[in-house]
Amino acid sequence: MATNLILSGGVAHDFPVTSAALAEVMAEVGVESTVTEDIAGALRDHPAVDLITVNALRCCMDGGWSASQEGGAAFRLPPVARAALLAHVERGGGLLAMHSAAICFDDWPHWRRMLGAAWRWGTSHHPPCGPADIHLRGDHPIVSGLADFTLTDEVYSDLSVVPGVVPLASSKGEPLVWAQQLYRGRLVYDALGHDARSYESPGHRALIHSATLWLLNRPPHERPAG
Repeated sequence: MATNLILSGGVAHDFPVTSAALAEVMAEVGVESTVTEDIAGALRDHPAVDLITVNALRCCMDGGWSASQEGGAAFRLPPVARAALLAHVERGGGLLAMHSAAICFDDWPHWRRMLGAAWRWGTSHHPPCGPADIHLRGDHPIVSGLADFTLTDEVYSDLSVVPGVVPLASSKGEPLVWAQQLYRGRLVYDALGHDARSYESPGHRALIHSATLWLLNRPPHERPAG
């Protein structure tokens, strides 16, 4: 069974619930996940895994919003943790980044380049959590055979997206999901996943199944039926 380290925790989201839901969805394609909120310690000390998933909101809040407003604290990713994350993808590991991962690690400019986007304080925003129509695009293996769907979620808008990013899914013209080679490894960013309702969507679950298989270099036909 493939192994996955879910880096979780932070403010403004129910990360224990969403990380558990994400682990459940990935288990349906043969991935065993370990969830931790000790992001720096886990990256420093973890044994080699097939996947690392970032489902967290841990950042310095570099503009207009303070962690103390949400009962949290500013977070800086230590150099040893940065090096461990880079080493993971450089040796061919997969990296799945969910939803608020675009807000994470804002003290590390290279994270935006790796992820393909970042939240820009004062510019990026989202409407209230509600119904969103998700449109799939292109012929990438992740979206091959999948259909558009509707779910309840936040739609991140006006992210600072790196030039050259090719969206695989969008809503109201906002790019939400993409995939790219990253060193010897692979990366998928999925801007959906605000709360448990997002993971209850069959369409979103199927998209995560496909993304997980692609990150593991496994064929899309291994997706669960249904």
